[in-house]
Amino acid sequence: MISSLNPAAQNFLAGLDAIQQKLQTAQTQLTTGLQINNVSDNPSEIADIWQLNSELDQTQQTDTNLGQVTTEVNTAQSALQSAVTLVEQAATYGAQGVSGTATATTRQDLANELGAILQQLVSAANTTIQGRYIFAGDADETTPYSIDLTQASPVSAYQGSASTREIQGPDGTAFPVALTAQQIFDSSTASNNVFTSITSLMQGLQNNDDTAISSALSDVQTADTYLNQQLAFYGTVQDRVAGALSFGQNYTTQLQTQLSGVQDADEAATITNMTQAQTQLQAALQSEAQLPRTTLFDFLT
Repeated sequence: MISSLNPAAQNFLAGLDAIQQKLQTAQTQLTTGLQINNVSDNPSEIADIWQLNSELDQTQQTDTNLGQVTTEVNTAQSALQSAVTLVEQAATYGAQGVSGTATATTRQDLANELGAILQQLVSAANTTIQGRYIFAGDADETTPYSIDLTQASPVSAYQGSASTREIQGPDGTAFPVALTAQQIFDSSTASNNVFTSITSLMQGLQNNDDTAISSALSDVQTADTYLNQQLAFYGTVQDRVAGALSFGQNYTTQLQTQLSGVQDADEAATITNMTQAQTQLQAALQSEAQLPRTTLFDFLT
């Protein structure tokens, strides 16, 4: 197709279109705050922007996950701290019961106190958050233990499962965040077993059996040391989660800064560009309006 426009008119329209494009770009950048709003704005930077956004989304999701784990770990730590206090109280009762001045009646009263402690320990093992049993391993909808003080073995067998729960930090490393009630309270090593040692001490006091009381008291003290070690696990996890959250927040800020440097518009420069484009547009239109118009009648006169 042959254009009916002369070269001067074509040049004017091309220049006018370039000015309008410049003005439109500046207006869009001011509206969005971004210098890159379409792939065509700067194709060479698109891959970096996508990569930075992907890393930012992943880091923010990791931080959200860590925040949720923080609540669970803090609750577990609090439950175990209470459990340690209970076991230490049980050891105190055992020391009173092993005394040569303790009577059968006194020992029965102490046994009753130990029964109450055992119930509280089972309650700690059954701690929940939002309906989830946090010490039930991967079977967190299952109550880990039940208790019936009328039975020879009052605490039931563990009903949960093993725990495979880990959390990934923003640096990509993963670490375990949970123990099971079986690991904590119901160790396969008899002297470390909180439930068994307190049950034995309770029954020794009920039976007014000096030898059984003394032996069970020693196990309760050993179990107390073991329980403190499990408490230390959660203290370590708290520190790691806090460290991962701090790292994630710093990394998020770093990514946001990098992304801003790539895609954010320079407001001052954009305003300058828009003002210049408006001035150029006005000048171009005024110049075009002042050009002389030659028609066929001009040649006939």
